[in-house]
Amino acid sequence: MRKTLYIIGLSTIVFSCTSQQNVKKNTYKPKTPVVQPKTAVKTQTPEAPKPKVVSDHGVDFFTTNIADPTKNDNTASYGSIVSAKPGGYKVVKTYFPAVAQNFRQRYLILHYTAIPDDKSITVLTQQAVSAHYLVNNMGDNEIYQLVDENKRAYHAGVSSWRSDKNLNDTSIGIEIVNAGYTTDAAGKRTFAPFSDEQIRKVAALAKDIVIRYQIPATNVLAHADIAPTRKQDPGPMFPWKKLYDEYQIGMWYDEAVKQNFFAIAQEDFTTRYNEPSFVFLIQTALQKFGYGVEAGGKWDDATKKTIEAFQYHYRPQNYDGMMDAETWAILQALNQKYPTK
Repeated sequence: MRKTLYIIGLSTIVFSCTSQQNVKKNTYKPKTPVVQPKTAVKTQTPEAPKPKVVSDHGVDFFTTNIADPTKNDNTASYGSIVSAKPGGYKVVKTYFPAVAQNFRQRYLILHYTAIPDDKSITVLTQQAVSAHYLVNNMGDNEIYQLVDENKRAYHAGVSSWRSDKNLNDTSIGIEIVNAGYTTDAAGKRTFAPFSDEQIRKVAALAKDIVIRYQIPATNVLAHADIAPTRKQDPGPMFPWKKLYDEYQIGMWYDEAVKQNFFAIAQEDFTTRYNEPSFVFLIQTALQKFGYGVEAGGKWDDATKKTIEAFQYHYRPQNYDGMMDAETWAILQALNQKYPTK
């Protein structure tokens, strides 16, 4: 009996102590408030609202560039916006336009027709050749548009410049009414001049196009430049330097730089003219500038025609297709001024 009472008493004491410990553990202690650092509130700069698409008689237009012009990007539409019309669905321009885009029109190519005004119109509108514009020789203030600038005209044919080929895809073509050339018994070509009225028209038209499409000077070219083995237009009578000096259109070399190269070139042509390595050097310089000539180290027919095309454009006083010291100096000066990017 005593043992029983003793065990019961001991259990009571243990239970009592355990309960006290639990009470101590659960005793409330007020916490010291911790001050959290305030998170900086970022103020979002509101996006500048996009100019709206303008609708006129159910046709949409967007004539404001919101892209980066330094990257040659442009979101402007010169004409109506062409959109799909899928059956049963509605195409909306809620997020139009995306900034990552640019123009198809990257080149401006100049030609002559080699036929009179009336025949030029017939051929360029009714046959399998065309251009975006035709500049007549009638002394008026009209320029004929023949093809939408957003469409491909068939004016360049098999063509290349630098890394681009088939330039119909990426160019605007201007045809100029001009008689072209006649050939004498010795095979020498004599080219017809252009009228002052025509050149003023061409300059105004070209200036408008290169500004709107941000076409660089390196991409304003002659048909002969992009197809030198088969074309001569617009020939050596076309005043490229006048367009460069008075209208800031196209490429031209700096005279002082040319003279520096000319002093060295004279010595090269005295001692190295027929060396294959020197011919190869000239061919690769023509390639670097943009011409699609093969570099084989020989004065072949394709190289001669390419030099001739170059002379039509940059050395019209002498276009015999023979590389001489002055032509070589001009080519080097141009390569220095307009390097391939």
